[in-house]
Amino acid sequence: MNEPWHFYAMSAFYIIAGITHFIKPKWYVGVIPKFLPSRKTLVLGSGVIEILLGVGLLFDETREISLIGIILMLALFLVVHVHMLNDEKILSKFPKWLLIVRIPLQFVLMYWAYSYL
Repeated sequence: MNEPWHFYAMSAFYIIAGITHFIKPKWYVGVIPKFLPSRKTLVLGSGVIEILLGVGLLFDETREISLIGIILMLALFLVVHVHMLNDEKILSKFPKWLLIVRIPLQFVLMYWAYSYL
């Protein structure tokens, strides 16, 4: 495997992001919409998935499915980002502009993964 440094950066990004789900699960639970069931399970499960997808990027046999998985995961996470923009409790903790910027950032991250397919 002879990928550019930013490919490995993407792998590290998702592995580290997944690990943070286990370090700060309470924070993640707080931003998940209440209409979703088993929010803590969703947080821990999504952490495992992020770690697996990040590691999967490092192997030729799993790279393509990991890239597709990252794109799908980021699309699903849009629900949380939109929810954060509409939740007064969350808005009191973060600048609104930051929450707005996170939405197009999801599409940038999706394109980043797509660019390796």
